[in-house]
Amino acid sequence: MPVSALSFDPARTSSAPGLAMGFERWRADTRALVLDELTEFLRRVRVAELRATGVDDVLAQYALGGKCLRSTFMYLGWLCAAEPDPAALRASASLELLHAFALLQDDVMDAAVLRRGSAAAHLRLAVPHRGGPAAPPRFGESAAILLGDMCLVWAEQMLRDSGAGTDELARLWPRYDAMRVELAMGQLADLANDARERPALDTVLDIARAKSGNYTVRRPLELGAALAGATGSTLKALGHYGTRIGEAFQLRDDLLGIFGAASITGKPQDSDLGQHKATSVVVAALDMADATARRELCELLDRPELDAAAIERCRTLIAASGAAERIEAMIADRVTDALRALRTGALGPEPRHALEQMALLCTARQL
Repeated sequence: MPVSALSFDPARTSSAPGLAMGFERWRADTRALVLDELTEFLRRVRVAELRATGVDDVLAQYALGGKCLRSTFMYLGWLCAAEPDPAALRASASLELLHAFALLQDDVMDAAVLRRGSAAAHLRLAVPHRGGPAAPPRFGESAAILLGDMCLVWAEQMLRDSGAGTDELARLWPRYDAMRVELAMGQLADLANDARERPALDTVLDIARAKSGNYTVRRPLELGAALAGATGSTLKALGHYGTRIGEAFQLRDDLLGIFGAASITGKPQDSDLGQHKATSVVVAALDMADATARRELCELLDRPELDAAAIERCRTLIAASGAAERIEAMIADRVTDALRALRTGALGPEPRHALEQMALLCTARQL
């Protein structure tokens, strides 16, 4: 759906949902308001003028088509230390543009085929649009990278223009900059993280934490809390919770990357194995399989390309190794530890309940 086709209700930006309404309603209202704020911002930066290139459709897919986890966590971080506030919600919404930037560039680097159930941006931007001429694949990749660059700029612009005070933003900028550098460094490390190199599980987890886990949960929570002027004890509790739930989120994502259906992940079922990704599940399987199974799995993973039969055989070997059960146990341990961190007394009952529910939402996704 084009950005310009999405409705925007100006009255909604004058409100901000509070946790007293109950978690499910709060989460739904928060996501709806985040999407309204994003739609209005993209209207103001005149994205519709790019409609002839198909960019508005791609932006709707990447910036407006997700679960809004990062913006929800950031706004929840704010609510751990302050009252509901539309400027804080608007600032939180900006993280969806940062996420769009990360997804656009990640899909180019991974040569991804699908994103959220539709063709990846670099593929969409390389096909004729509204009767125009076809473009070579290189054009689509370049256009997706440039669109990602625009999203990176827009994310900071939306944050800066959110209405949050100068002093509030001053508390946020160092953490915001550190998060962006950490994300890029994690992505750079991930480029060299190949199952054929047999990395250690701790190495894989370190990369996943920087590239995805912290950026999805811990850093957004800390950004919102810092914006609100939270105490050190609140930031400490949120940091510990965020680290552990971010790790569990990525571990679940790794399981979905091997065994998840495309209807759940929005990506091809063979993407992780087909790209030789050294995820936690693959590395655990190499550690746990018996000698015969390990030798066969290594032989399959060492092939330059894996066809459907080879990928299915990899899945069978991984399942037989017990790796999935090990990763499930690691997820459960991290959730338990994260929830324990919330009982320090630094948080009120409503934020604590919302964080507990968000932990389950992030880590109990279906296979």
